[in-house]
Amino acid sequence: MEANKKYFSAQLMAWHANENERSLPWKSEQDPYKIWLSEVILQQTRALQGLPYYLAFTEAYPTVRDMAAAADEEAFRLWQGLGYYNRCKNMLATARHISSNLGGVFPKTYEEILALKGIGPYTAAAIASFAYRLPHAVVDGNVYRVLARYFGIDAPFDTTAGKKSFSELAQELLDKKNSGAYNQAIMDLGATVCTPRNTRCEECPLQKKCVAYNQGLIDVLPVRSKKQTVRTRYFNYLLLKCDGKIWIHKRTDSDIWGNLHEPYLIETEQPLTAISLLNSSKFKNLHIQNFKINFEGRTTQRLTHQLINFNFFSINLEKKITIHNVNGIWLNANDLKKIAFPKTLVSFLKNNLYF
Repeated sequence: MEANKKYFSAQLMAWHANENERSLPWKSEQDPYKIWLSEVILQQTRALQGLPYYLAFTEAYPTVRDMAAAADEEAFRLWQGLGYYNRCKNMLATARHISSNLGGVFPKTYEEILALKGIGPYTAAAIASFAYRLPHAVVDGNVYRVLARYFGIDAPFDTTAGKKSFSELAQELLDKKNSGAYNQAIMDLGATVCTPRNTRCEECPLQKKCVAYNQGLIDVLPVRSKKQTVRTRYFNYLLLKCDGKIWIHKRTDSDIWGNLHEPYLIETEQPLTAISLLNSSKFKNLHIQNFKINFEGRTTQRLTHQLINFNFFSINLEKKITIHNVNGIWLNANDLKKIAFPKTLVSFLKNNLYF
């Protein structure tokens, strides 16, 4: 076993030095602020999807103080379409904390980094190793997959015991003198060679001693403890329009898309037709009179654990209404492009020429 561990680390580092051609702008970065920014963006996000966001944020906010001074709405507009919007909220809070309370200087120890809002063990380890060369192993989905396959580990990685076991193994294998390069190497190998599907085993430096490869377990490992359930939801959006204005409000933090805006929403257990919508209690509570309703289309969006079905209706009103218990505003249609919306709403508004 010890020989396999030494082989693993040696082969991985040699591959990284001689064959790893994965090029991304944050890989050569030593500024902890930009490393932190890239890691926050890449949480639950593929590298190529996150790349344009990273470039946009570093251009708009070159330093942590620049981000700290940013208006919330401006930052959320840049984040728009990336998903998991609490990441953006926590990012702004952390930038402001560093700017106001830490003199604009990013923390330099793993423990201090971990204490920052929105940062977990993986992100703290990444920043500590990449920026400060501290000996902390990163453990993410790529690492779970590489370790499980190479060592033939069939313990579920998504349990408390499994996470602990993988973390201990990752730390044991870490090249303590070159932690940043090692961490980058194992993540890159998982992202480009030891992928979830369509693996490139013929290019893998670990193939010779990989248990999964030699025993035909590539499609079996790593093991998840339970199948993820997907919740189906039905969102019926009403674009209330009057005199060139549209009613919108900001979503709360208690659900998806917190801090982003949306038109009036009626969520139902089943899809609605225009007739059933008009007969719903939530619509009747609007007390609308003298209106014209039009169906404007439907679409779907798949989130990690949710499938959202959207119906869009526009309602032309003769006069503005006040919607009680919701903190909404009537906004000029031309100003919608200045507001941050969820990705599907952005697509709908663009395709229907609302902005």
